[in-house]
Amino acid sequence: MGGASGPFRHRSFDADSGRWDGFPFRDGDIVISTRPRSGTTWTQMICALLIFQTPDLPAPLGRLSPWLDHLTMPRDEVYALLARQRHRRFIKTHMPLDALPVDRRVTYIVTARQPLDLAVSLYHHTTNIDIGRMRELTGNDLPTEPSAARKTLRDWLLDWISHDADPRTNPDSLPGVMRHLGGAWARRGDGNVLLIRYEDLCRDLEGQMRGLADRLGIAVPESAWPTLVRAATFERMRGGADRYVPGGGIIKSGTSFFRRGRPGAAEEILTGEELAAYRARVASLAAPDLVAWLHAPGGSGSVRLQDRR
Repeated sequence: MGGASGPFRHRSFDADSGRWDGFPFRDGDIVISTRPRSGTTWTQMICALLIFQTPDLPAPLGRLSPWLDHLTMPRDEVYALLARQRHRRFIKTHMPLDALPVDRRVTYIVTARQPLDLAVSLYHHTTNIDIGRMRELTGNDLPTEPSAARKTLRDWLLDWISHDADPRTNPDSLPGVMRHLGGAWARRGDGNVLLIRYEDLCRDLEGQMRGLADRLGIAVPESAWPTLVRAATFERMRGGADRYVPGGGIIKSGTSFFRRGRPGAAEEILTGEELAAYRARVASLAAPDLVAWLHAPGGSGSVRLQDRR
């Protein structure tokens, strides 16, 4: 992923991929690598349900599946927390694969979401972050107000589509999102890299959970599936938001964290001409087969769980 020189190091005001350097992986570890607002918490929850096989999780999701590169918790604390875990570990990151160590014992899950819907969710998410609390936990000088709050959603979205950002230093830009997904797409034939599409989780949650269990080698009793699938629905997770949102008090409202949960938000905002401009823009940033898969209708897009090419 990182080539001969090793992983690319990404640092921001709240995260540092260098915290992965020297991390002692175990056989069977799972790393969940997503852009924010792409279904990270949903994927964590699904992994938790498959591993523990009960909705009654033994701890809050953020403790069971810590965000290793996030600066809100000291690195040594995160390492110690993971070292104490005796269950199969599943670790969160928003880093792309080329910023992470390569380990054949690890399964890397990358969850993709239609970028426009991701952007709409990101716009709303910025106003739900407690900037003061984030500054307190990281010790870094953060923005005093969310940039998205300065513009209407439509204007911000149009700027997001057209902005020619450096994808390495602006990973939440459209080029950054496509770089993250493009790196995973290029490695989709590897036996330990799985791509999951948010829209397919919406369309067929049980089928996607069964497929993921199969690829992770987790046997689930047939009688347990209805309970596990219900526990992974958007409605159930929103109802238990305080146990699932990232910890540390950085999220103002747990229910707002689970704001909508269904595809199509951007299409309700932009005109046909603006959507065409988006399609042209995204086509310039990624391989045609990735773009087609990412934007396929919910009924025809397939999770890359069975693709072992």
